[in-house]
Amino acid sequence: MENRMSAEKRMNRLGALRAKCVPRGPYNSTPLFAAAASGAVIRDLEGREFIDFGGGIGAMNVGHSHPKVVAAIQDQAARFTHTCFHVVMYEPYLELAEKLCRLTPGAFDKMALWCNSGAEAVENAVKAARYFTGRPAVIALDHAFHGRTLLGMSLTAKAMPYKKGFGPFAPEIYRIPAPYCYRCSLGLEYPGCGTACADFLELFLKTQLAAEDTAALIAEPVMGEGGFITPPADYFQKISRICRDNGIVFIADEIQSGFGRTGRMFALEHFGAEPDLVTVAKSLAAGMPLSGVVGRKEILDSPHAGGLGGTYSGNPVSLRAALAVLSIFEEEDLLARAEVLGRRLRGRFDEWAERYQIIGQVRGLGPMLGLELVRDRLTKEPAAQETARVVKLALDKGLILLSCGTFGNVIRVLMPLVITDDQLEQGLAVMEEAIGQANEGIRQG
Repeated sequence: MENRMSAEKRMNRLGALRAKCVPRGPYNSTPLFAAAASGAVIRDLEGREFIDFGGGIGAMNVGHSHPKVVAAIQDQAARFTHTCFHVVMYEPYLELAEKLCRLTPGAFDKMALWCNSGAEAVENAVKAARYFTGRPAVIALDHAFHGRTLLGMSLTAKAMPYKKGFGPFAPEIYRIPAPYCYRCSLGLEYPGCGTACADFLELFLKTQLAAEDTAALIAEPVMGEGGFITPPADYFQKISRICRDNGIVFIADEIQSGFGRTGRMFALEHFGAEPDLVTVAKSLAAGMPLSGVVGRKEILDSPHAGGLGGTYSGNPVSLRAALAVLSIFEEEDLLARAEVLGRRLRGRFDEWAERYQIIGQVRGLGPMLGLELVRDRLTKEPAAQETARVVKLALDKGLILLSCGTFGNVIRVLMPLVITDDQLEQGLAVMEEAIGQANEGIRQG
């Protein structure tokens, strides 16, 4: 009892300190403070354990505190933590670049540079594309998320909370419809539409924006914050062809969808398309601050010396963590585990969709799956309040869930790929119970 009281006092003290010293802008989706984490489980200060279906928003594909990652971090920290790559180089920067050049899609010569955050990777990809093409404009998709920096939020399509009050935004950003088949902005249905949202790009380049002024098109293969929107199979083949025909750099934002999250190392592999540049972060280094841009040599090598980089870019401790992540994928065959996990989740979610009318659509690739919740399947009215209730009910039962989507009505799962079968079943049982309660609330209402 005394230990519990002590933990509660500590929680209260930290809660008060958070309210006093940290602005409300850095939002918290749970009231928890972590004491320890391992694999797919987080323990809070009161000793309660939570099965983690959020995975640090997709950053923990190899799990929390994987021993090989921890050992790599400890070893590198004992050697040196920073020299600045621009001043004194170090081997991990080059080793990781060589590996990612080999792993990312595209049968052409590649280079890689390292940054600190996903948004910074996006910024550098756009900088390189603009420099290489000599063009200013960048095309993004509706429902996209590309970060919170000036350029990142300008590319992002959701006003609240990412853009409201933060203007003016970066210029020369243009937007086309997303392949959101469940809520098609063109009022069409797939496959009868012939993937018209991809063909729309050709018309857009004739009527709204000259191809000769367009440096890049950036898109997430599976749209993360936008609601795990997953395009038709031929969408990116069409998009990449149009970009190639018009000299436009195609940037694939794999920050959330990369490193096994969809059952392939990179989500774009499912679509048979080759991006010119790929942005990576999150699970690249098991949550350590590291991001990068990988892609065509002629594009990334075009800016002058000193035009790209930063003091902390490619920190050696983070790079060693990333190298450990890649070895874990190979040694533990995590891609095979991801495929199994994806099949199990899809099977379970499809069963729920038949049982609970609140589930309007199940979508995604591999274990990167989202459930769009609606109040009515005919009108597709978003069930945002019910989605928040599902997240809250799950947390009360020891499961961390995350919501997303432009309308705040999508439950997404980003559990570590190393989750055990027992942990998975426990989490799914809690998740179904919460969805069932929300479904009953709508039925009775």
